[in-house]
This record gives sequence, structure tokens and C-alpha cells, in this order.
Amino acid sequence: MQLLPAAGGAVVLSLFVLLSCTTSTEAQNITKILAKFPEFSTFNHYLTITHLASEINSRRTITVCAVNNAGMADLLSKHFSVYAIKNVLSFHVLLDYFGAKKLHQITNGTALAATMFQATGTASGSSGFVNITDLKGGKVGFGAQENGGNVDAVFVKSLDEVPYNMSVIQISKILPSAQAEAPTPGPSQMNLTALMSAHGCKVFAETLQTSDAEKTFEDNLAGGLTVFCPGDDAFKNFLPKYKNLTVAGKQALLEYHGVPVYQSLAMLKSNNGLMNTLATDGASKFDFTVQNDGEEVTLKTKIVTAKITGTLIDEQPVAIYTIDKVLMPKELFKALAPTPAPAPAPETVADAPKSAKGKVKHSPPAPDSPAASPDGDVADQTADSSVAVRFNGSRFIAVVLCLCLAFLQL
Repeated sequence: MQLLPAAGGAVVLSLFVLLSCTTSTEAQNITKILAKFPEFSTFNHYLTITHLASEINSRRTITVCAVNNAGMADLLSKHFSVYAIKNVLSFHVLLDYFGAKKLHQITNGTALAATMFQATGTASGSSGFVNITDLKGGKVGFGAQENGGNVDAVFVKSLDEVPYNMSVIQISKILPSAQAEAPTPGPSQMNLTALMSAHGCKVFAETLQTSDAEKTFEDNLAGGLTVFCPGDDAFKNFLPKYKNLTVAGKQALLEYHGVPVYQSLAMLKSNNGLMNTLATDGASKFDFTVQNDGEEVTLKTKIVTAKITGTLIDEQPVAIYTIDKVLMPKELFKALAPTPAPAPAPETVADAPKSAKGKVKHSPPAPDSPAASPDGDVADQTADSSVAVRFNGSRFIAVVLCLCLAFLQL
């Protein structure tokens, strides 16, 4: 059967729209966008080292107000800490889409936009908002709301736009904000175990203090650290198994609950897949899989699946989350072999010959752990490929639906 021209056109149009949307989403990478403009290399560099770039990429409606290298030189001359610089730059990331056209068509000539600095919870009152004003002569001004809405910088040009998702624009200079520029304590001043003990993870914290793993956690504070802390009940119930581990095994298990990079909750929700840990070392993978279902984020090992139940702290470069179970790596624990289904009873055949012997042959027992199974490597590959299938599944379903719609129009 041949498709009618109208139906064929619908298929082509649907596929074009689908692929265009997919391309737009994949193209939303702030560092790649700014890399095309050398005059913004300093701004781009600090988005990367403060981990703001990954937070920006994880959002779907955002405007980045970039300043050129000269503007960044003015900021750097104040000798702020990298944590204060992160706050200042997060004040230049608006949590709404403002393309060049929208900036010149602001309703009533002014708009108030929340920033990523406001979303951190550090900003008080309206100090995390930026006032945008459509000025006379086609100019658009920007100013910190805490400064009474005074215009501190103006719109220069649009650098790149992914319609309704991401807009990257240039403004004339850094927006001043007393709160964003305020001194920020560094992570080296943070007492991890005290923080965990005060928020329902005392057993895990006390156990960490008795191990060399504590130093591993502390050594990663400045560069970025994410900790998944089992609640007291969960770790108390696990202690008998923990005590049976070797000294090296105990250290590896504790380090398995830390990731050597900062991961906000939004980043965990958008970056599903395998994640290395502080225990990862060459052939010893010690990784787990991050998955999410809506607002629920789970951490899946070959042995157990734990759920994130709360946030103790989320202040870049450190994030600590509570989980409802102890993470058990396959490198230290054997997976429980699945219970085999009972074999169906043999059917009675009228003229079937009788067996010469009454012995019944049994299948060899199933291996009791992934390590003992000859298919252990295959299982790992299957887990990896399933992530890829989930990534492309929505595109495949959309294509199938488009084709079905076209056939219904025949």
C-alpha cells in the first residue's frame, strides 16, 4: 500500500519536528556554546571550575548573562574566593528564558527574574532577583533588585539561543550584589561527621571516624564531594555484616558511600547511569547505578537498591544526602541467587517407553554470586546497555506514534 501524499507529508513533518527537538536538547551545553567565543573564555572557565556549568546544563528554562574577559578581570581583581565567585556568577543565571526578542517586548517595560543564586537559599529577601528594564532607544538594562532596581549593566547582544530552553546573552559588566559577594566559608572548615551525626546519621559517622576512610572523604572536600549517608536504623541493622569484613573491606564499604564530584539533586535526576565512587580503583569498579522515577532518586548496586530520603547539605562543592539502606557493592558481597521456578510435572504419554533406570538427572546448581557466574561480565554489559535503551526509548516511541498517526489518516 502506498502512502497518500498528505500522510507521507505528515510523517516527514513529524520526524523533522522530533529530530529538531532532540537536537536542541542535546545542544544545550553552556561550555560548548561559550567555547565558540574566545572573548568569553574566562567566564566559561569559572563556570566549569565552580561546577555551575553542569547545573546550568541540567535545567531546561534558563538565561545566562555572560560578560567578556574584560568584565571578568574587574571581578577577579577583587580577589574573591572561588566560592564567592560561584555566588556572583550564579547571580548572572536567570531561571527563565529571555531571548533577544523577548527582552525588547517585556510587558509594562519591566520584569523581575529569579536567579540561580536565589535558588541556593543563600540569598535573603529579594537579593537573589534581577530587575530587567526595557529602556528608551532600544536598550535593555539589568540591575540587582537589592540595589533598588538601578540599572547596573545593559544588554549587548545575543550569543546563542535554543528557543524557550536556553538563551546566552552578553551584558556590559558584572552585576554588583553585596550578598553574592559576601565571604563564603570554604569546605575545609566543614566537619562532615559532626554534620552527619546531628542529622540522623550518627552510627555511620561514628563508624567513619574509626576508619582511614574518613581521611579519604576529607581529602576530597575542596575538589567536590557527594556523600550518601545511611540512616541510623539502616546502619545499625547492617553492623553485624560490617564487622565480618576485613579492615580493607570496611574502608572500601565506607568509601563506596562517597562520590569524588559534587552532585546536586537536580544533577542526580538528570545524569542517570553508572557512577564511580571513592572506592573505585582500577580493576575494582565499586560503582553503582543512579536512577530516578519522577522526584524519587535511587542508587542501585548488584545487591541492593537504596532510595535518597533527604538532603543534609547541598552547598557546592559538597552535598550530603540520607539514604534508607546501606549500599552493598558486589565486590564485597555475594548476590543472592534467584530461586529457580519449580519444574513442571512431566506429561503422561500412553505409549511412552519406560526408563531403563529410575535415576533422575538434576541440573547443576546455579552459581551463588556474580563472581562465580561465567556470565558476570555479560550482566555488567546488560546493565550498561539498558541505560542506552532508556535514553533512546522515548525517541523510538515518538517515531512509532508518528507513523501510526500517518496511517490512520489514510
